[in-house]
Amino acid sequence: MNLSKKSYNRPIEVADHIYWVGFQEHISNLHCNPYLVIEGDQAVVIDAGSRPDFAVVMMKILQTGISPEQIVALIYQHPDPDLCGSMSNMVDMCTHPDLRILSERFDNVFLSYYLESGKRKLLSSIDEMGYAVTFGGRTLRFFKTPYAHSAGSFVTYDVRTGTLFSSDLFGSMSTQWELFVRLSDDCYTCRDYNHCINQRKYCPLPDIFEFHQKVMPSEKALRHAMNVIRPLDVRTIAPQHGSVFNEKKDIDYLIEKLASLEGVGIDAVI
Repeated sequence: MNLSKKSYNRPIEVADHIYWVGFQEHISNLHCNPYLVIEGDQAVVIDAGSRPDFAVVMMKILQTGISPEQIVALIYQHPDPDLCGSMSNMVDMCTHPDLRILSERFDNVFLSYYLESGKRKLLSSIDEMGYAVTFGGRTLRFFKTPYAHSAGSFVTYDVRTGTLFSSDLFGSMSTQWELFVRLSDDCYTCRDYNHCINQRKYCPLPDIFEFHQKVMPSEKALRHAMNVIRPLDVRTIAPQHGSVFNEKKDIDYLIEKLASLEGVGIDAVI
């Protein structure tokens, strides 16, 4: 593996005009990754983060040159507080007259509890949008991945760059975190990820697999999600937790490994 060393004090571009605006977590291993997608003078925020994260996330959005009133949509791919907790803060700052909060219809029931009653009118469901949103000529498409890990979970696909914002899928509670991870050829044939044949000190794959076994509810739900993603031309995976993958062969490998992963959720119990 080649773990790219970068400074995480500023936003980092993960694809064309797509920025990671999170921070390096030094206390826990659960790194939360909000993303900013910019097109012209408009922007969209995906999985904006928890309430304690808000100051850092907004600072990095400003560092890209985008002001809050240029943000036209906030996308939340499931209703957990680690990505939705700052929603009321974001809404107070993002004053674009056409601002929308986009999520799945079932999830919006839960998202409404993050908002004051007067702000709940901003909620829109992805099915109402025809499972796509276009801003400044850029199109994001939405694909439902139910029970991966919540009933209303979905992923977001940037048509231009082939970037998949995968929510918890492909995520990890990384014990040694870097934003970008690249596998080496011997990873594809390795039979013991805990004992690297090249004696590398850290392998991210056990953390990725264990995360899915603990967070996803079942093998069937995870396999279905991989079947939804497999036909897409994914060139970058940008998960809400863990690290970004931008090598096609790594992405294809992970899809196949997760589709066949055993001991996931309830299947590990019964």
